Amino acid sequence: MMNKKKLSYPKNKIKVLLLENIHPISKLIFEREGYKVETISSSLSDKELIKKIENISIIGIRSKTKINKKILLNANRLLAIGAFCIGTNQVDINFTKKKGIIVFNAPFSNTRSVVELVIGQIIFLMRNIIEKNKEMHQGIWEKNIAKSFEIRNKTLGIIGYGNIGSQLSVLAESLGMKVIYYDIKEKLSMGNASRYDSMKKLIQDSNIISLHVDGRKDNNNLIDRKEFDWMRKGTVLINYSRGNIVNIDALQENIKSGKIAGSSIDVFPSEPSNNQQKFSSKLISLPNTILTPHIGGSTKEAQKNIGSYIPSKIIDYINTGATSNSVNFPGLVLPELLNAHRFIHIHKNIPNVMLKINKVLSECDINILGQYLKTNNEIGYVITDINQEYNKEVIKKLREINGTIKLRVLY
Repeated sequence: MMNKKKLSYPKNKIKVLLLENIHPISKLIFEREGYKVETISSSLSDKELIKKIENISIIGIRSKTKINKKILLNANRLLAIGAFCIGTNQVDINFTKKKGIIVFNAPFSNTRSVVELVIGQIIFLMRNIIEKNKEMHQGIWEKNIAKSFEIRNKTLGIIGYGNIGSQLSVLAESLGMKVIYYDIKEKLSMGNASRYDSMKKLIQDSNIISLHVDGRKDNNNLIDRKEFDWMRKGTVLINYSRGNIVNIDALQENIKSGKIAGSSIDVFPSEPSNNQQKFSSKLISLPNTILTPHIGGSTKEAQKNIGSYIPSKIIDYINTGATSNSVNFPGLVLPELLNAHRFIHIHKNIPNVMLKINKVLSECDINILGQYLKTNNEIGYVITDINQEYNKEVIKKLREINGTIKLRVLY
């Protein structure tokens, strides 16, 4: 049996760029693996990122950094993108497939943090605490029950019943709320929550509406003037999803008119790229309105969880080729294989690629030790393990197969 060959991509040549104040544990994990890590506290402009990304193998971002086609065209060494958040709308996912760049996100790590804050905001808004607090700081003692309600027996309408929406459903029900939800996909209800087929009907039946959808273009102004017209007078609105979901002009109008009795907004159409920039919004100084700086998932626990999860997935991919829970690649779980060579072939999902791979190996008199294939609608992902020496001609021929996007040799 041969000795394990040197990794095709030496660890000390892997450069990692972490943006937007990603938790320090990420840097530590990558450095322990032998990678070179640079951290920047803010997001970067397209021009800055295009220059930086030329020599980067792994990039870690949060929600403000945009990785578009123009940037990806300059990312010729990029192996992986880590979105240290839930959403990936800031990344051109389709083009990452064409470039053979894997993307991982953290769909579960900060769920609890967001849900706890939403529950807290609902209670504050229903009890009119924001206005009472403001009056107290002005020396005004106004003890009364005006605009003050329990959340028990109130109807919470959740739009978007994914990881956050469903967990919010469980906690809200445990506090005595009636929970209804709407999602474009069929989702199994948690507890006694009721699924609605119509967003309009859900809006009409809700005392409190909480938004937990992604930022895709189809969701631009999902809550617009028409949707505000459907709402009951005195509705409370929570948006902890994406800034493009709610028409801010329409929200301002409905808060001023009293149609919306309270609102908590954590995400905005335009947000500062760092803590030194000034925040501005038409919602500033409106009554019973809570504005927070995109901190729904920003707890020490959540950020540490995310900071550990993403590096572990990327390192596993680089070391073994495993792609489970990636956003854009077919999911394969693979053991690290010693005393063997491992070829990773990423290709367009077109017919006969596997046949051509095996034909090349057969012509070069190479015996296959193990082989794994998985596809999605756009790309195919083939892992081939061999236990014998090979010459560079094999790699050349595998790269020349029609439809090949990227070939990696792990061992």
